[in-house]
Amino acid sequence: MATTRISTAHWEGALLDGAGQVSLNSSGLGTFDVTWASRANDPEGRTSPEELIGAAHASCYSMAFSNALAQADTPPRSVDTTASVTFQPGEGITGIHLDVVADIPGISEEDFQRIAEDAKTNCPVSQALKATNITLKATLH
Repeated sequence: MATTRISTAHWEGALLDGAGQVSLNSSGLGTFDVTWASRANDPEGRTSPEELIGAAHASCYSMAFSNALAQADTPPRSVDTTASVTFQPGEGITGIHLDVVADIPGISEEDFQRIAEDAKTNCPVSQALKATNITLKATLH
C-alpha cells in the first residue's frame, strides 16, 4: 500500500528579505523557520531545503543499506549516515556526499563496499535525486 507524507511551507516577502516556515504535517514533529540567508549563508538556528533533503537522504540510505545487509545474511549492529548537501547560489544543489560508518559482524570489506554502493544507487531518495552527483564514503567499523 502506498503512503503519502505531507509537509507544507509558508513564505512571506521577497526571496532575499522574506522569511517562512516549513512544517512536518504528517508526523506533527514541528515547524521550522527558513530564510534565504539560512540557505545561502549561516543557518543561525533556521533550516533550509538542503538540510531537509539531507535528513531524508541519510535516513533513506540507512534503511536501504540495513535492508540490503540483512538480505545478504549480514545484518548490521549499527549504521550511521551523514548526508552533506551542497548548495551554490545561482546554480542550485551541486552535490550530495553520503558518509556512512557501520558495525557489521562477519562481512568482508569487499562485500561491505559493494552493498554500500548498491544502497547508494538504489535507495528511493537517491533514485529521486538522480540528476545530482551523489558520492559515498563507507567505513566498516
